[in-house]
This record gives sequence, C-alpha cells and structure tokens, in this order.
Amino acid sequence: MNGFERRKQNKIDQIYSAAFPLFSKHGFQKVSVNEIAQSAKVSPATIYNYFGTKEQLYADMLMNWMDKQLEQYERILDSGSSFPEKTKDIMLLEAKNLHTLTDEFQNAPFSELSGLLQRIESEYEQKIRHFFTKFVALGKQEGYIQRDLTEEMMMMYFTMYKNELGRHWEASNRERVTLSMEQWVDMFFFGLVGQKQKMGK
Repeated sequence: MNGFERRKQNKIDQIYSAAFPLFSKHGFQKVSVNEIAQSAKVSPATIYNYFGTKEQLYADMLMNWMDKQLEQYERILDSGSSFPEKTKDIMLLEAKNLHTLTDEFQNAPFSELSGLLQRIESEYEQKIRHFFTKFVALGKQEGYIQRDLTEEMMMMYFTMYKNELGRHWEASNRERVTLSMEQWVDMFFFGLVGQKQKMGK
C-alpha cells in the first residue's frame, strides 16, 4: 500500500469510526452525511467520493465491522488457550455481536437497503463458514468434537447456542450470562449427562 492508498484508507477508517456510533444511537434515517463528515473531520464531498451514497456507506461500514469481529474470532482460535476456553470466548463475543447487529439492522430502512444488506449477509456467511471449518477441524483434532459429526450438524448446533445466548444478552442479564459461561460451555460439549470426557476418540 503506497502513501496515497494509506491516507485514503485512514480517512475511510475515520469515517467508519464516526458513522457507526451515530447510526447506532440515532438510526440510519436521522443521521446525515454532513453530521458524519463533521464527526470524522472530513468534507461531505470526501464521503460521497468514497461511497457514492449514504446507503453504500452504511453497508460498507457494517461489512467492515463484521470483518473486524471475524478477525477477533481468528485471534481467539489461534491463541494458546484450551479449545473449551476458545469456544467460550467465541460464543460470548458472538452473543455480544449478535445483539449489536440486531439493533443496528432494526434501525435500517430495509426498503432502501435490502439489496445491499443481502449482499453483506451472503459475503459474511461465506467468511464465517470458512472460519467455522477451521474451528471444527481443530475441535476434532483435539478430541472435543466427534470425528463423524458433519460440519453442517456442528454449524446448526453452534448456531442454536449462539442464538440462545443472544436472546439472553439483555442489558440486565449481561453480567449473569458472562458468569454462567462455564455452564454454557459444559452444556455445549457434554450435554445434560455432564460426562466430561473427550469425544473424539
């Protein structure tokens, strides 16, 4: 990346950083490009030059946010923690992100953004599936996931847990959910029987 491209990327990052809290707090329709530009310390023309429309800025901003969350998942998976500890951290982060993303999409005008949001969802689904393939392979390698379970079955199982965590991730419940994560992870790996033995033998 040369100097010009680096300066451009820095400005784009400034715009994303300014736009996300404004959209989250006030909703898509109530935030103007001028407000975002003022907060990002760039001109409105710069935003239009980079994104064309407010709708495209919104879509690109969400994709950027999702990519950064996926980078966090990758760092957790590549860390030196045990596989159950990695699973706990990923599930907890995913619950937080699901809550944030649900709130963000609720503020979006679907009639204006439906095509862009569908593209984002499709692209992100491909990226998360690639990550999940690595997650399952590591779990099988370390003996925590049965080797004969398909990736599709594991994806469905993980999604059930993620959705339930997200449902409980209300402001009044966050501390309680965080404190009970050990039980969530035990249930994830060992079910109701609670037989704490490695499954991949």
